[in-house]
Amino acid sequence: MASNSYTQADDRGQITLVDDVFQLQQAAFKQQPYLEANDRIHDLQQLKKALLGHQQELVQALSEDFGCRSLDDSKMADLMPTVMGINYAIKRLKKWMKPSKRHVGVLFQPASGYVMYQPLGVIGIITPWNYPLFLSLGPLTTALAAGNRALIKMSEFTPKTNAVLSKMLGSIFSQDKVAIIAGGPDVAAHFSRQPFDHLLFTGSTRVGKMVMAAAAQNLTPVTLELGGKSPTIIDDTIAIKDAVSRLILGKTLNAGQTCVAPDYILCPKGRIEELKQAFADWFSKMYPDIANNKDYTSIINEAQFERLTAWLEDAREKGAEIIELGDDSGAACKEQRKIPLTLVSGVSDDMTLMQEEIFGPLLPIVEYDSLDDAITYVNDRPRPLALYLCSFDEQVQQKVLQQTHAGGVCLNESAMQVAQDDMPFGGVGPSGMGHYHGHEGFLTLSKAKSVLKKGKRNSSSLAFPPYDKLVHKLIYKLFLR
Repeated sequence: MASNSYTQADDRGQITLVDDVFQLQQAAFKQQPYLEANDRIHDLQQLKKALLGHQQELVQALSEDFGCRSLDDSKMADLMPTVMGINYAIKRLKKWMKPSKRHVGVLFQPASGYVMYQPLGVIGIITPWNYPLFLSLGPLTTALAAGNRALIKMSEFTPKTNAVLSKMLGSIFSQDKVAIIAGGPDVAAHFSRQPFDHLLFTGSTRVGKMVMAAAAQNLTPVTLELGGKSPTIIDDTIAIKDAVSRLILGKTLNAGQTCVAPDYILCPKGRIEELKQAFADWFSKMYPDIANNKDYTSIINEAQFERLTAWLEDAREKGAEIIELGDDSGAACKEQRKIPLTLVSGVSDDMTLMQEEIFGPLLPIVEYDSLDDAITYVNDRPRPLALYLCSFDEQVQQKVLQQTHAGGVCLNESAMQVAQDDMPFGGVGPSGMGHYHGHEGFLTLSKAKSVLKKGKRNSSSLAFPPYDKLVHKLIYKLFLR
């Protein structure tokens, strides 16, 4: 298993590097504050070429960091959406950069108005450990498309991946444009206190609050991509086996270590046993074994493994029924730091796994009587990053969409909304603020600067004081009505 620890000396060196590189990037941006479209496209093309050239090295590093990280999980959830996002930005960048014409009122004519999209400067990106490529290079793609420079703080839990990524980016960008920072919580805290032109954080709500507080000292604008307990509502009219087929990949991908994974299921009353059997059937087809199955990802480290097992034990002690799917022995799975998909029924609000985002392959099931009860259950809790509904009834779909809040929704699918290039991604309330991905990301990391342009004729002079002239009376008569 890979080491996930940093020494204090390592952190001190990274803190110094944050200061030095941040100043370097600020100075470089002042020298070149606006990159033309072709320069930005070249940067994105270089990023894509380097990523494709290092893909085998990267997926191997990811597997070493996790102990066992499915190569296909890495390709599907880290590499593919990153490459797709780069392609999307390259194709549309010139359109995004075009000034947007705006209306100028009659009183201010002759004049023209438009909005230009200007790079902000130096962007800070704080990346979690669960998808270290997509959640670092995705925001980087947006930052480069908007003409910025970027400083990326990687998680201390993915040292192998960080090293490959640092080498890869160093082969195409100088540090005054893009740089990687590693290190633990002290480095992250110091990083958050820098006066970035925008700070994008992906992680837990608890840490997000600290990041926002640190950024506030410099009035640094933030985009917070957090998480929360993303619910799944199964409508009583859909076949349970069909519903499970729409959910199970979103929950088992990366062993559930995904911010938009289904966190708990709201199941129609009387259908829980049917639901359990459907999950067991699908899971056994997807993963005939667990411990030695390279398709099934390990929990990232011992601390996370112990957290999840402790939450299961807490639920068991408080009366929940625990069903571990698959036939592997607990000892064999523990040795590989793997937890099979585990269903938890008979849950109550005093259980830890019903209070905190699970971030692992544990799946509580809550029984509901009516759709209104399910909606009330969701609305009585903090607004989540994602909400999933399994129903083919369009009236049910509209009711859930209109009466609940979430950062994003999938109807008859799960987790795949994140990979849609033309859809904004972001939370609401406790699950985050702001958006990135695609055009919304470009807008987030650009300054929409309004420009009012007048020519040689100065019509404003007609309205100069003194204010008792006929022109003033006409202006008031025309516009104060």
